[in-house]
Amino acid sequence: MAKKLAVIGAGLMGAGIAQVSAQAGWDVVLRDVTDEALRRGTDTIRASYDKFVSRGKLAAEEAERALGRITTTTDLDAAADADVVVEAVFEKIEVKREIFRTLDELVKDDTILASNTSAIPITKIAAATRRPERVVGTHFFSPVPMMRLCELVRGHKTSDETLAAAREFAEGVGKTCIVVNRDVAGFVTTRLISALVVEAAKLYESGVATAEDIDTACKLGFGHAMGPLATADLTGVDILLHATDNIYTESQDEKFAPPEIMRRMVDAGDIGRKSGEGFYRY
Repeated sequence: MAKKLAVIGAGLMGAGIAQVSAQAGWDVVLRDVTDEALRRGTDTIRASYDKFVSRGKLAAEEAERALGRITTTTDLDAAADADVVVEAVFEKIEVKREIFRTLDELVKDDTILASNTSAIPITKIAAATRRPERVVGTHFFSPVPMMRLCELVRGHKTSDETLAAAREFAEGVGKTCIVVNRDVAGFVTTRLISALVVEAAKLYESGVATAEDIDTACKLGFGHAMGPLATADLTGVDILLHATDNIYTESQDEKFAPPEIMRRMVDAGDIGRKSGEGFYRY
């Protein structure tokens, strides 16, 4: 019998997690608060499957079968019989804690409760439940169907059994895992990219070099596929500002203190590709 996954949040990350899981044989229920959000999420999944089919990487019949495994709902109760729940809502701890508090009352005793957060300590989310040992971080990367990494995060009370089950899930949907053994804000990947983006933005802000030259240095000097400022535009300057703020608040480490230019860009709405302008124009 196929296992059941509930994904909470049908945005880019949630839709991507639902997509790769359905393709791997999971029965997926995708939940969001509005029908419009769910429609956008399923449209994204369908378009991505179509792209894989057109490139010959997925058979049309497989794509149809995978789509057939995904159901949508605005009712959180639909997660009640899930074996794994992955929360992928926006990065506000109050929202995440409220979802986990409700899920704790709903789901089976042995259900894995996972968060896709990129910066919030898992221990803080798990503390909203009576089963912190069953809570784990599964930080996927965007776009989920293309990016092979999943960062598994052990909260202060996450059990070995839960971590192993999370690894089995993530590897089963085609990801390579790294394990974050100590629950620090930002984990491994967000701390690394945040430190790089902050320093790159400071260099740009102070006129040391252009955005293009800073990114070229990282691509050609360090072999990065994309420079830090182009990455900020792709991710969203607002998203990275929020992440660096979270890490700085937790760690009080000055290297994560975002420069003023990032705050002014967000104030002005210049948040990257999605707004048409960030460190670059689109």
